[in-house]
Amino acid sequence: MTTPSTNEKNFDQDALLGLINAIKEDPEVGKTVWKASTQWLGGFRSQAQIRDFTIGMDEPTALGGSDTGPNMVEVVLGAYGCCLTTGYAANAALRGIDLEDIQIDLEGDLDLNAFLGLQTPQQCCPGYTNVRATVKLKAPDATPEQIAELHEAVKATSPVGAILGRPVEVMTELHN
Repeated sequence: MTTPSTNEKNFDQDALLGLINAIKEDPEVGKTVWKASTQWLGGFRSQAQIRDFTIGMDEPTALGGSDTGPNMVEVVLGAYGCCLTTGYAANAALRGIDLEDIQIDLEGDLDLNAFLGLQTPQQCCPGYTNVRATVKLKAPDATPEQIAELHEAVKATSPVGAILGRPVEVMTELHN
């Protein structure tokens, strides 16, 4: 399979520019709500329903799962990498940079002690304490300065990066 370049566009740039212009005219248009629902499938298997997409998740066998899909913290890493990828593709195209390839490797540090009940969340964070992303961009016609500016812009505006990097109010209610 050939990797597309941003010069070939491969996304609806007119739709994106239309949204950008609509938000410029009325910033309230940019305030959106995104939704997902999940369902337990037995064992540690579950699935997320997001719009018309179903994403199955499970735990690896080392954590007692049946390894039928990625686990939730892996999906978070994948979501961050894909968010960055979208940011690079869109911002490069809007800046006239022809990207030939985007490769991102991610890893996160997670201590299982709190999740497994061996320590309290006050003793040990149950979530990621560090997330690292290594980005490789191939844009032979771009200057190093253009690539550096693109990289900084994408890091600063990544919604998933912001979710991971800043405190977010989370409300979880039980309804029986």
